[in-house]
Amino acid sequence: QVQLVESGGGLVQPGGSLRLSCAASGSIFGINAMGWYRQAPGKQRELVAAITSSGSINSADSVKGRFTISRDNAKNTVSLQMNSLKPEDTAVYYCNYARFGAYGRHDYWGQGTQVTVSS
Repeated sequence: QVQLVESGGGLVQPGGSLRLSCAASGSIFGINAMGWYRQAPGKQRELVAAITSSGSINSADSVKGRFTISRDNAKNTVSLQMNSLKPEDTAVYYCNYARFGAYGRHDYWGQGTQVTVSS
């Protein structure tokens, strides 16, 4: 099992910045990725950005140039620096830990943190 504890989030004005952090504990091993997904009301959960244990990054086109994901493998933490926030970034943001093994992908999720971008 993997436990994920998120911090950060809140209310910010358009153009502002926020930082999300997530700490993982438990069975952290093997080929894995940590990242952030978000879900806005009435929409499907979508990838924001993810980073593998080797440093490869995958991110949504809508956040490229504005959001930066980073990871500390020694501490099993992942952070998302969000700049130039837009109202359309408003959503619940979920930390994700994905383990890739012989039987495929297994996902673990944090409880979610609300990000609201509004004036």
